[in-house]
Amino acid sequence: MSEKIEKIVVGGGCFWCLDPIFSQLKGVNKVVVGYAGGTVTSPSYEQICSGRTGHAEVMEITFDPYLLSLTNLLEIFFQFHDPTTQNRQGADVGTQYRSIILVNDEMQLESVQKFVDELDNSKIWKNPIVTRVELLTEFFPAEEYHQNYFEKNPWAGYCQVVINPKVKKFKEKFANQLKK
Repeated sequence: MSEKIEKIVVGGGCFWCLDPIFSQLKGVNKVVVGYAGGTVTSPSYEQICSGRTGHAEVMEITFDPYLLSLTNLLEIFFQFHDPTTQNRQGADVGTQYRSIILVNDEMQLESVQKFVDELDNSKIWKNPIVTRVELLTEFFPAEEYHQNYFEKNPWAGYCQVVINPKVKKFKEKFANQLKK
């Protein structure tokens, strides 16, 4: 077991959708949904939904790089959101739903930007990747009712219609990478 733990903050639309995927991924120690990339200190959900704070809905992922490489984590991240749409994911529209990766230092910035550039050059998507890669300035955990939302509300309409199909696809495609 590695003693090195890393963190990265990613946003790819509604954080409710990505949280259950990364929470079940082997090598991920903790997922905290929250807000980052904006101008207001300690924003509320209502404030970021206005689109005026500049924050994105994100997840702070704490992981063991011995069990889960940053590259593998990013590969999964890019499979479960559309990195080619500016400020939207499906029906969710606004700057809070932008595709963004917030890194901790220049070394991580260079590594992640190289990964994104190579992915974009591969032309997997018809349109260019618009995911922003930036240094993290501050992360604000979201209100408690947002943490593990899918786990707490599996029968809610949004969970059944939007999140459940993503989780099912994740479990089928990455069965060998699920926590036991």
